[in-house]
Amino acid sequence: MSEISKRRTFAIISHPDAGKTTVTEKLLLYGGAIKTAGSVKARKA
Repeated sequence: MSEISKRRTFAIISHPDAGKTTVTEKLLLYGGAIKTAGSVKARKA
């Protein structure tokens, strides 16, 4: 199976402060795309 055919695209949509970043980091961590979770910093609006 080619690398491109293995790719999937999806969206995570929810209210502010509902944990989207946490869920996304865990998916990337468990999928092997990142080595450590918790490196994303909150931005001030």
